Amino acid sequence: MITYEDFQKLDIKIATILEAELIPETTKLLKLKLDLGEEIRILVAGIAETYKPEDLIGKQIPILTNLEPKTIKGIESNGMILAIDVNNKAILLNPDTTVPNGSKIR
Repeated sequence: MITYEDFQKLDIKIATILEAELIPETTKLLKLKLDLGEEIRILVAGIAETYKPEDLIGKQIPILTNLEPKTIKGIESNGMILAIDVNNKAILLNPDTTVPNGSKIR
């Protein structure tokens, strides 16, 4: 269990995927370029077994924005997508209507 105060530390916002590409020499990793409203971010996501890069463009997804950056396959990943794990495959969450990029999830 975490406290309510711990939950409040999570900064989760909606971002739109601008670009997506398979990271060379991998089968699971995609490099995503995201519009968070006030900034553009790059992150690495292990969703390539479920999604083709071209199918992701324009999708809005929730991003944990205040996660410490991590370098994966030479790419600095600045955030983490939130997804549902179904049989070890990621299923993306998205709002049922378009919302402004950077909208905070609470």
